[in-house]
Amino acid sequence: MILFGGLFATMVMLAQNRWVGDAIPIRSVDPIDATIEGVYWHRTSMSQYGLFLENNALVFVDADKPRLIGSHVRLERITRDNGFVFYRFAE
Repeated sequence: MILFGGLFATMVMLAQNRWVGDAIPIRSVDPIDATIEGVYWHRTSMSQYGLFLENNALVFVDADKPRLIGSHVRLERITRDNGFVFYRFAE
């Protein structure tokens, strides 16, 4: 019973941390070019794409729209006020 309570408390704290992260304002949105290296499927309905950026760094971006491996795409580098950086496909 104590173990279950501890796990539940941990899950709540992690969920709150994610909610707080989504509430942090966006500082900048910068366009960046990338090349799709591959696609990785997981249990959710979304696909995760591996992309090489202009500086040959590898990043992963979730998307539900199919994309062609090897194609060049435009991404947006999102920087939040707390310094957290993530990428998304430019629509």
